[in-house]
Amino acid sequence: MKNVLVVYFSQSGQLKEIADAITGPLEAMQDVDVSFYCIEMEKPFPFPWVKESFFDVFPESFLQIPAQIKPIPQEILDKKYDLVLFHYQVWFLSPSIPANSFLKSPQAKQLLQGVPVVTISGSRNMWFLAQEKIKALLKENGALLKGNIALVDRVGNLISVITIVEWMFSGKKEKHLGIFPLPGVSQKDIDESQKFGHTIGQALQSNHYDDLQEKLLAQDAVRVSPYLVAVDKKGNFIFSKWSAFIIKRTNTRKKWLKVFVVYLVLAIWVISPIVYILHLITYPFKINKIKKTVKYFKTVHSV
Repeated sequence: MKNVLVVYFSQSGQLKEIADAITGPLEAMQDVDVSFYCIEMEKPFPFPWVKESFFDVFPESFLQIPAQIKPIPQEILDKKYDLVLFHYQVWFLSPSIPANSFLKSPQAKQLLQGVPVVTISGSRNMWFLAQEKIKALLKENGALLKGNIALVDRVGNLISVITIVEWMFSGKKEKHLGIFPLPGVSQKDIDESQKFGHTIGQALQSNHYDDLQEKLLAQDAVRVSPYLVAVDKKGNFIFSKWSAFIIKRTNTRKKWLKVFVVYLVLAIWVISPIVYILHLITYPFKINKIKKTVKYFKTVHSV
């Protein structure tokens, strides 16, 4: 009997739906037992979000400061797992606080030490540097990263900003103003993610994971936009300055968060298009470097 642990946190239900789709083929296997562990916080995060609370998690999210999680059920801790499917979201260009808090908990190493792991993210579009941070935490826990699936909102960058923000603050996954597309990972991509489950199941049964990522890539598990990688890197640099500054402003935190929000709006709607134009202009001169970048982020290797 093979034991599989599915770890996830989901506010809207989207990541749970993705987890269910991918694990469906595994649950159908007679010699596989699938256990689900939903990360629960001692102090739950709201959904739908209120604007103030949404931006208030920015410093801790980006700086990867963990919060207290509820005790992991003993029946989860008592099993030895052959594979872990780790699902996470991206908050402010870093793994979400629940994901980060679990990976930094004492029990994470107990569950992950020496175990093959497949990471599965559901994000707006920028997951590249967040995945690097996940890699580092998995390594600290002695986990063996064997595969990565990155599901994203496939609409344009600026349009997805509008739809995702509306979804986060309303709690309703619907067409904003009746003209914008549905926010988040498309239902088609969620439904079709069953194919990844079949591929993962084959690797599980054979206990051979060395070529798993190549097989997942053949199924379109990861798409890498060089432009978005560039934005992600620039955003991480800028967010590191803002978060380090705000986290120290105990008495004036709310005021500085409001300033940060103004900056963020300008960055998205003014700076981001400029970066895109510069990317197009310089693309021919950086083609070899860009190819290496795309190839790297499609793999599960670390720098």
